[in-house]
Amino acid sequence: MSSPVFDLTCELIARRSVTPADEGCLDLIGARLARCGFTLERIDHEGVSNLWATRGTTGPVLCFAGHTDVVPAGDLGAWRSDPFVPTVRDGHLYGRGAADMKSSLAAMVVALERLCAGSAPGGTLAVLFTSDEEGVAIHGTRRVVEQLRARGQALDYCLVGEPSSQRRLGDLLRNGRRGSLNGRLRVHGVQGHVAYPDKGRNPIHQALPALDALRAIEWDRGNEFFPATSFQISNLNAGTGAENVIPPTLEAWFNFRYSTASTAEGLKAQVIEVLDRHRLDYELTWQLSGEPFLTAGGRLLDAVQATLAAELGVTPELSTGGGTSDGRFIATLGTEVIELGPLNETIHKIDECVKVEDLEPLARLYEGIARRVLGG
Repeated sequence: MSSPVFDLTCELIARRSVTPADEGCLDLIGARLARCGFTLERIDHEGVSNLWATRGTTGPVLCFAGHTDVVPAGDLGAWRSDPFVPTVRDGHLYGRGAADMKSSLAAMVVALERLCAGSAPGGTLAVLFTSDEEGVAIHGTRRVVEQLRARGQALDYCLVGEPSSQRRLGDLLRNGRRGSLNGRLRVHGVQGHVAYPDKGRNPIHQALPALDALRAIEWDRGNEFFPATSFQISNLNAGTGAENVIPPTLEAWFNFRYSTASTAEGLKAQVIEVLDRHRLDYELTWQLSGEPFLTAGGRLLDAVQATLAAELGVTPELSTGGGTSDGRFIATLGTEVIELGPLNETIHKIDECVKVEDLEPLARLYEGIARRVLGG
């Protein structure tokens, strides 16, 4: 059962690194990378742990990216075993973070150790690991990327270890992600007695036609790589707690998951046009979680596909679906970004697990991709 990737995955699972805590994961990883000749830099901020490490001084630069933090375990009684005690059952390794994404981190570290022990590839190997991916994602990869941009640090290629596979290892990879734009709307009315509607102004009645108009818009039809942009209302709140009172305000939260066929500014403008057309008295704030990104082709994608064919005999499906990842920050550097990792069936669930038989092949994939991208 023991193998380098398995053993390191178990060590990482045993650390209760619930976001944004790291619990020494980066110290453990950093010590191993330092023995391989990596130069380490900790860029910790506001309780978030970040590791930037490099080996080499010439281009091109291939970065391995990921996160040590995990989501909360939830109801401990619902787990068949302690989520922070790595446990093997029926060929699977169980524990919080087993799939998302401590197995990917372990496979990356082992792959880097093997790369550095043998005929090392040319260029520069880099690592960007954070403890702030599952949380607000402000002080993690986003902050490190800001510093790298300020330094003029090039990042040509990046492999993100997010669990991408669906039915078998390597059958799907993410070559892009949709953008995420959040809006918070507050519609103002005039509070009054429901028996005298002429003396009040009901913000619920006023807002519903506008919200329904937004729901009905076809924002775009997507394109070759992305599905159509979606609009979803996630929270709707109004009322004073009394049945006989017209409320003074209504609050609505909504989200766009948008493709490269739209822009954040264009979506904002359309929303404002609808709200103004319905003559609402409103306040609206925006939060851009990330722009869409796409790696439609290039050296990294070619290397990933060739390695999957050689190691596993797999031709992967290309996808831009799912939620968001830290790839959205890295892509802003003009970097080719691909996400490749283990099966995502159990991520964030009770009894999260990864197939033991997939651990060593994942390290071979990462090593093979690096050699094809950088040579050697």
